[in-house]
Formats: sequence, C-alpha cells, structure tokens
Amino acid sequence: MRTVEEHLESVLAAIEPVAEEVLPLDQVHGLVLTRDVVSDVDLPRFANSAMDGYAVRATEIADITPEHPRSVPVLGDIAAGDGARHTHREGSVWRIMTGAPIPEGADAVVRVEDTDGRPREVLISHAPEAGENVRPAGDDVRAGDVILRRGTRVGATQLAILASAGVAEVAVTGPVRVVVLSTGDELVPLGEPVGPGQIHDSNGPMLVALIRAAGGTVVHTGHLPDDEKVIKKTLDHHLRDADLVITSGGVSKGGSYDAVKAVLTGTGSMEFAEVGMQPGKPQGFGLLGKRRVPLFTLPGNPVSVLVSFEVFVRPALARLAGRRHTPVTVPAVVQQGWSSPEGRQQYHRVRLTRDAAGTYAAAPVGGAGSHLVGGLAMADGLAVVPAEITQVATGAEVPVLPLRPVEEIEADLAASTDRDTTAASSGQPPSVRGSW
Repeated sequence: MRTVEEHLESVLAAIEPVAEEVLPLDQVHGLVLTRDVVSDVDLPRFANSAMDGYAVRATEIADITPEHPRSVPVLGDIAAGDGARHTHREGSVWRIMTGAPIPEGADAVVRVEDTDGRPREVLISHAPEAGENVRPAGDDVRAGDVILRRGTRVGATQLAILASAGVAEVAVTGPVRVVVLSTGDELVPLGEPVGPGQIHDSNGPMLVALIRAAGGTVVHTGHLPDDEKVIKKTLDHHLRDADLVITSGGVSKGGSYDAVKAVLTGTGSMEFAEVGMQPGKPQGFGLLGKRRVPLFTLPGNPVSVLVSFEVFVRPALARLAGRRHTPVTVPAVVQQGWSSPEGRQQYHRVRLTRDAAGTYAAAPVGGAGSHLVGGLAMADGLAVVPAEITQVATGAEVPVLPLRPVEEIEADLAASTDRDTTAASSGQPPSVRGSW
C-alpha cells in the first residue's frame, strides 16, 4: 500500500501542461501565460490631467497666492476623450477635466478647488509647481516594458493592464477540458424516476462543480453502464479530445462487477493501487490513448470522491493548467475526539466554529461512512490526521483543509456570533450554526 504522498508524486510526475493556445482577452481569465507580454505603447499614452481644473504654464502664474489671486481668461474646455489639438496661449488657461490631454505648452493643472470655477474668466488662488496634477506619458509603463511575466495567472487586474496596453490576445496554457463519467447500472440521471435498487447520480454533479471551481472546463458529463464494451467505446471516444477524464465507481478491490477496472487493466500506463488513506483507498490513474490523456478512476462513494478530488485531482488540474497547487490548511482545536485507522491518513469531515480564545474549533460532522452525504453537506473542511495517529484527542490541534472559501466560513461564523449576541440580549438560547 502506497502513501498519499507517493501516489500524488507519481500522478504529478506523469502530467504535463496542456498545449499552448493564443486566445482573445475575453477567454483567458484564470489561464496561465506561456510567454512574457511586452507593451507596445506608453501608459498613459499621453500626458493628461489628474484633476478637474485648469491647465496652465506654471511660470506664468508663479506670483499668485491666496492673498493675491488673479483672474485669467479661459480659452475653452478640454474633456476626457477630446482628440482635437489644443495649444497653450500665454496669459491664458484651458479648463480641463480629469483624464483629458494636457494642451501643448501647458505643464501644470490648477485644481478647480483652488479657483472660483468660472468657465470664461477664472480667479486662481494657488500657483502650482511644474508637473503638479499632471500624469506624464509613460509614467506607468514605457513602450518595450514587460508588463506580465510568463507563468502569471490572468486575473481581473492582469486583464486591466493588458486591455490598457491594447493587447487583444495572449499565449496561454489552454483551458483544461474535462470529461466526467459516473459508472454503475444502479445510477439514474437527475430528473428521471428511480426504480428498485437504483439511486440518483450525485458524484457527477459534485465533480462538475468541483472542476469548475478549480478552473477546469467540463466538456461532457455522462453515465457508464456496467458493460465493458460500452465503457471501452465511450472512453475511446472521449480520449480523442479531452485533456482529462474522471470516472467514479467500479474500481473496488476484487469486485465482481468492477467493469471499469476490467476494461482499463493493462491499458496504457493505467495502474490501480491501494493508497493509505481514509476514505479513498482504491485509486486508479494512468495515461491513455495516442494523446496520453490522464485518467483518474475514483471510488464510488461520494465522500471518497470528494476527498480523492481534493487530494489528487485538484493538484493534477493545476498542473495541466500550468499552475502549481499548494493545499492551504487552517489550524483548529478538536472539540470532540474521534478514532482514526492505523496506517492510513484520514480526512475527517468537520464543522468549524470559534472557541473562547477566538481560534478555530473543529467538531466531527456526519457519520463515518463514505456514502453519507448529509453530513458532507454540513462540513466546512477535512481534518487531516497523519497515518501514525489512531486517536484524535479532544483539545488537540489538527490541520483542516477548507472545503469552501475561508471568507465564506468567516462570514457564517460572524453571522452566527451576531445571532447569538442578539439572542443573549433577548434571553433566547443561542443558535447552532448549520443545524438541521
């Protein structure tokens, strides 16, 4: 039986990022640049006003003070986006708006607050220094500057600089196209009635949501029956175009109906292994087809699927997308202890609260079975228990891998505290966050 670390290392060692693509800006959010991006223009592109006010030549009004203001004629208005050529005339000013181009010959802007604001002849009470309230051309970026480095993940702020520099398209590690297939004759798609011995497929919708949240693109989600010919035909079809295939179910050790395992055993570099973890012990991974597409075969129980995704698939998705993934955990004090299997790293579902010291406190939620989704829906994270620990003691500190953004957990805790404070002031019992 291999360790979690050994299995993850073997998975990541086999995976290479997907092919580079050159895409327009409206398609690259969340993707990783494969080349440096160089600006062809200065930013700002032209000297412009940082304030609403009046464009002046500083030396001409240097003698103005609040005690000795002066009225100066206004040549006209310059608005943001004005493309006409404007030139300073000695002894006069231009009324100018924020972002508007500075007229030729002017070198400063008097704030409108330092004038009486009149449009034809303005009374100025402050003499600015040359360059005051002016944004010079190239003050932010010079033509020829590298504005984004290779390996940068494109977010909202990166899109802003690319658009400002007029960059219409960039080279990125392409979107990771993922196929999700749930296996088993017992599964019925949502919206269809279930018969005796059947259940609705929950793994498919959960995996689709997890993949999208991790930045992947789900191109197909479907169902595989326990029919080896159908399974092989379906997988062969999707291996032509997918960058990653994920199946759930049909891979347990020694199962008589594990059709997925039967089809894939000996195919490509496919390997089925027992990993020292709970849940998620049976794992399968390999590269298949001419394109050497990574394929994960996950266990069938929903909790095992979730844990397997967080531990193995999420890092693999990041690798395919050209990113590095480092799991971030938060420390929490155990409110109520539990047991853990010897020799297997455990991922225990917990709900987070705050203890008296203001630190995170973790309480088990739901039963121990990997098929129980009710408690899974209530969990804030997975407490990670090392393989050598068999008893998690009350009061011990454990690392918790969040299952949702920490800011959402914090918001819920703050709301719960507010409700408890209100209840206490009214003599009502405190609320229980996330109670049934």
